[in-house]
Amino acid sequence: MTTANIAMSFQRASGVLLHPTSLPSPHGIGDLGKSAYEFVDFLEQSGQTLWQILPLGPTGYDHSPYIMNFSTFAGNPLLISLEQLEEEGLIERKQLTPLSEVSPDKVEFDRVIPHKMRLLKLAFDQFQHLSTGQLKVQFEQFCQEQSWWLDDFVLFMALLEANNGKSWNQWEAAIARREPEALRAQTESLQEQIQFQQFLQFQFFEQWSRLRAYANQKQIKIIGDISIYVCHNSSDVWASPDLFKLNPQTFEPAYIAGVPPDYFSATGQLWGNPVYDWDKLQQTGFDWWVKRFKATLQYVDIVRVDHFRGFEAYWQVPAGETTAMNGEWIKAPGDEFFETLGDRLGQLPVLAEDLGIITPEVEALRDRFNFPGMKILMFAFNEGAKNTHLPHHYTPNCVVYPGTHDNDTAIGWWATVSSDEKEFLAYYLGADDPDQIQEINWVLMRMALASVANLAILPLQDILGLDGRARMNDPSVNAGNWRWRYPTSHVLTPELSQRLRMLTALYSRIPTAPD
Repeated sequence: MTTANIAMSFQRASGVLLHPTSLPSPHGIGDLGKSAYEFVDFLEQSGQTLWQILPLGPTGYDHSPYIMNFSTFAGNPLLISLEQLEEEGLIERKQLTPLSEVSPDKVEFDRVIPHKMRLLKLAFDQFQHLSTGQLKVQFEQFCQEQSWWLDDFVLFMALLEANNGKSWNQWEAAIARREPEALRAQTESLQEQIQFQQFLQFQFFEQWSRLRAYANQKQIKIIGDISIYVCHNSSDVWASPDLFKLNPQTFEPAYIAGVPPDYFSATGQLWGNPVYDWDKLQQTGFDWWVKRFKATLQYVDIVRVDHFRGFEAYWQVPAGETTAMNGEWIKAPGDEFFETLGDRLGQLPVLAEDLGIITPEVEALRDRFNFPGMKILMFAFNEGAKNTHLPHHYTPNCVVYPGTHDNDTAIGWWATVSSDEKEFLAYYLGADDPDQIQEINWVLMRMALASVANLAILPLQDILGLDGRARMNDPSVNAGNWRWRYPTSHVLTPELSQRLRMLTALYSRIPTAPD
């Protein structure tokens, strides 16, 4: 396959950014049940054909779907719909009690996790009593087909529990080093915990596949997200330590990932993830990464590659540093990597998250493969007419957002942005005064939809007109992120849907039926 036709081309369309944890539910966190289907219905009624989500993996400390996943291949069991388990006869209705006195607009993880895991364990106990049946057949088939990643993951999670959450490199040395005899012994002794983890993954992917099929039937595609890095305390690093730059004695990261000082932080962002040993990855033909993309494309239609610039060069910080300031850029084999992906997987439905410190080399890598980059309207009004996030600079092959999950909501941004940016935005729109601008959220959404960008993605918070309290993530703050959710599907009113649909149609983003 030639470089020119590796990337998939995108027709003019629009969609909504919303992570499933932000959906309403009676159990304190969004899930893959009724409200997810109602949200898909809202997208269809509003003329939207894209649903963008964040990574779906099981999260650890502080619940970031980007930094603290226990696996890049697994799904988050907290997203499993308990009501669907009840429909399958795995939970009795009387056991399915809602989480009481829970916040309607924030996920209280410390309460949600024990509540849901207790009920998921009840469902597993019931599942174990099924001797035969279609569900058992499907379970066995899933475990067999996904064994190439699932076996390592379920053993890792069982061992993590047996070791009270300690990082894998602090486990018994024979297990940390994956000596075959030690692994066989642990697999036998932890059989029930392993089967529970298999059950959770089976249920997650069964429910997710049904939801995705429902969306696809309504001509809605799912934009998934591949975060470039994985968590050190994960089955990925435990199973393949040679692919990461680790201390050979302690298995601690020798270097950690992040970015230097930027728009979000004066001291940079220190993510804490181990960086890849790209030389080793090259020697394997990037096999681990090929599997990762292949697995992701089993469950989503389009992949947003987070921190795309890390495939051209990545910021490497020596372990032990307290900020990301004292790092260095290390070249990565991006050209060879994406060529290999194209050869192995065919056309790549990829969006490139090309924000931050973007060099001509990063732009050349993106453009060589014709991947759409990202434009953020909240970044557009602080450098005058030359700012490339202003719509008059766009080319069709890009995706535009008012803001992403890392930005404030439009209303929150407008309340805190500088007076110079407000005045420039007013001037850009032809207004005499920033005070003339009403409903800034709809102003930015209209600008996005009206632009020449083939794809426009609107955060649901902006559609709902919410202020900064609905922000999903603030990269400059380590704690308290990833918790926002909307309280009830009733806020997705027919009037709101009609308003969004009219704007979407006005700017030719609703697909027309073939003649």
